[in-house]
Amino acid sequence: MNDPGLRFLIDVSAGGGIEKYLREKGYDTKAVRDIDPRMEDEDIIRIAVSEGRMVVTMDKDFGELVYRCSMRHSGILLLRLEDETGTEKLRVVIHIMENYSSQIKDCFCVFQNERLRIRKTGRRSMHVTGRAEPGANNRQQSTTAMSGHNHQ
Repeated sequence: MNDPGLRFLIDVSAGGGIEKYLREKGYDTKAVRDIDPRMEDEDIIRIAVSEGRMVVTMDKDFGELVYRCSMRHSGILLLRLEDETGTEKLRVVIHIMENYSSQIKDCFCVFQNERLRIRKTGRRSMHVTGRAEPGANNRQQSTTAMSGHNHQ
């Protein structure tokens, strides 16, 4: 289910395939590479906030800016897929958008090890989207596993 209110700003690290997919699905999407490919992360977040856009990135520095520097954001989707191909990154984004688009708006989301963690902005607990990782506190962290794909 598509959330028509979602708007995106695609970081250079995420790639053009994700940008193209989101546009084809009807999402209002802009690319950092079209604005300034060398733009600083802080400026990317500022633009995203001013335009109500979720940043899609593979750059872990966005987590530092949000959690250590308390920088306000309008949603971050951090893809922890450092060694993956563009095809694999696109597969992950398609899965997220097809299954969780109504839950990610204004949230800090991290996809890693076939799991998506969604954290609501300004709240202490994680948003429940599936089964928790072993040993995790279910009130503070929730995840969902991607079905049909075992990534080692």
